[in-house]
Amino acid sequence: MDDLSYPIGKYIEQPFSQRQLKEWLLDIEVLPKALEYSITNLDAAQLEEPYRPDGWNSREVVHHVADSHINAFMRFKLALTEDNPTIKPYNQQAFTELSDVKNIPINVSLTLLHALHVRMLEVLKNVKDDEWTRTVVHPEYGKQMSVWYLLGQYAWHGKHHTAHINNLRERMGWS
Repeated sequence: MDDLSYPIGKYIEQPFSQRQLKEWLLDIEVLPKALEYSITNLDAAQLEEPYRPDGWNSREVVHHVADSHINAFMRFKLALTEDNPTIKPYNQQAFTELSDVKNIPINVSLTLLHALHVRMLEVLKNVKDDEWTRTVVHPEYGKQMSVWYLLGQYAWHGKHHTAHINNLRERMGWS
């Protein structure tokens, strides 16, 4: 089940390096295209197939990534403009049960991700070396998270959910 839940493994924090920075910025840049490619040619029934038992389906995953990365963008901006702000957690499952996820086509969330990631990448490419250590407080986890940590987490997050869909396609023979 861990392979289905965490197809690329769990996020592991990495020390700052220019090599890692370039890799994660590239992950942020390519995510919208990679996610879009992962659902290419899936029909309506295939989009409703969960990637694991009791997991989200591909439609919900695409909308979830958009919701999550909207929050990520705001968390980056808060960390870079305020002194250790407390961020707002949200109920991810409850978000997937709202009408926008159920009724709006996924191309709307994909379009949103394309635009959002252009803006996010612009901010992240211009973070100064000393700003990577700026933090936010995540009250649900009871910890401070640096901008560097968040970059890694969201670079991983996009690849993680894209892998859910790609692995489902492979298991079902939809490739």
